[in-house]
Amino acid sequence: MTSIKIKLMVSGKGMEGSLVYQVIHNRIVRQIDSGYKVWISEWDELAEMVVLEKADSARRRLLLAVARRIKTDREQLFQIVASLDRQGIYTTDDVLVRFRAWEYAGSFERFMEEVIVHLKELGKVRTSETYTMAYRNFMCFRKGVDIRLDEIDSDLMELYESHLKGRGLSLNTVSFYMRILRATYNRAVAKGLARQCYPFRYVYTGVEKTLKRALPLKFIKCIKQLDLSLHPSLDFARDMFLFSFYTRGMSFVDIAYLKKNDLQNGVLTYRRRKTGQLLFIKWERCMQEIVDKYTLPYSDYLLPIIKEKADERKQYQNALHAVNHNLKKVSLQACLPIRLTMYVARHSWASVAKSKHIPIAVISEGMGHSSENTTQIYLASLDNAVIDHANRLILKDL
Repeated sequence: MTSIKIKLMVSGKGMEGSLVYQVIHNRIVRQIDSGYKVWISEWDELAEMVVLEKADSARRRLLLAVARRIKTDREQLFQIVASLDRQGIYTTDDVLVRFRAWEYAGSFERFMEEVIVHLKELGKVRTSETYTMAYRNFMCFRKGVDIRLDEIDSDLMELYESHLKGRGLSLNTVSFYMRILRATYNRAVAKGLARQCYPFRYVYTGVEKTLKRALPLKFIKCIKQLDLSLHPSLDFARDMFLFSFYTRGMSFVDIAYLKKNDLQNGVLTYRRRKTGQLLFIKWERCMQEIVDKYTLPYSDYLLPIIKEKADERKQYQNALHAVNHNLKKVSLQACLPIRLTMYVARHSWASVAKSKHIPIAVISEGMGHSSENTTQIYLASLDNAVIDHANRLILKDL
């Protein structure tokens, strides 16, 4: 006969106690730490249950999570014991080994870490970074306490959504975190580590159209005409912004990784790191002026963002942070109505193109599609000469 009990172990006065599972078989006792801590006043020893009555709302949420976890763990321990009873002779150590294996396989924390490592191995570094960001945010909400994959339900996700909104995050940011967690959860379901119970059905996972982050051409001219010769860091940030605008809103990561041999016979050829799409841009004089200003003779890169071969991604990230920080200062000097970032250059090109009556198919509604995939489909179906003509019309007015 095997018995399973839940005990609160308190090591000192005025300290929280640790909840442990005691497995007793043939008078041999083994303990499993649940990983949860509660106060003596929050534990009913006779009923082996968490006490919720006196807890405030924040503490109650945590205690409810503890209650759900120990209920799930106890049920699993009983299932393990029942299975071992059917097999015959076993020890308490056998119970612990099976429970640890079940606990490891179903851990959200461990599974998420495995997904992130897998993404890195596939070369999807940027995606792994966004997953890491979402993972840390969720674990912050959980106060560092792990959860089993099969414990993730709609109630928990609604609480998490409320937590995110309470921090003042936009709907798109909330959706960003939710969609990553949903993708991770669906991976776990596909691997048989959780049963699909659609925990994200009541939370926002869409994409809300954001406030326009684009500048009219008159402000682009104003930025270009600023005399920043006494401020090299601001000058460089401004020039990177303009280079992005000149090259149809090229993203900073793509600018950073441009090589000198990407420019051949008056055409700049590059593959978008985000989507893998191959793009061709007719080289214009304004682009060459910026390259001439910053080129490093002994570097393979077109612009001095990545200067060493070691840790290229870290160099790009640090440069992006510095450029966006300095663009904020440029915004103030130019008295702009919005704060400059590298993304504003991308959006501005599309918006100006629209104002020039460039066909919607060329600019795909000035990046206004809810899905970027739609934008890519529209652009991919056009001849590059059409897009180059649109770009020349825009640059002509500068």
